[in-house]
Amino acid sequence: MLLLAAGVPVKVVSERLGHANATITLGVYAHVMPGMRQEAAAKFGALMAGGGNG
Repeated sequence: MLLLAAGVPVKVVSERLGHANATITLGVYAHVMPGMRQEAAAKFGALMAGGGNG
């Protein structure tokens, strides 16, 4: 799903698609986004190393 790949929160994507909840959206589209796990891990690592802007 292009919206998920673009960083749109899954809750927003779920609402746009008319799914009852985000679990349905993730269940349907998680398999097409294998790189998102690696990206999330890299972002988390950067935040833990003090590289975040928050």
